[in-house]
Amino acid sequence: MSKVTMYSTAVCPFCINAERLLKSKGVAEINKIRIDLDPAKRDEMMEKTGRRTVPQIYIGEQHIGGFDDLAALDRAGGLVPLLTQ
Repeated sequence: MSKVTMYSTAVCPFCINAERLLKSKGVAEINKIRIDLDPAKRDEMMEKTGRRTVPQIYIGEQHIGGFDDLAALDRAGGLVPLLTQ
């Protein structure tokens, strides 16, 4: 299973939905980077992704985007193959 990293905050419903979707696909562990606890991590996220919103999800080294991007990838049948690389 590919490593999943997610920039998130404690109260983000999209983060919760992304985690739920990933777990439903067999992801046992998500490396969560809480940008609400460490402002430097928010800066890091914005530098890496060019985006300000959470979640920002990586599967392996590939930036997937936010929850809408993750859900679209799943609907297109691309999420499971990416997770099982």
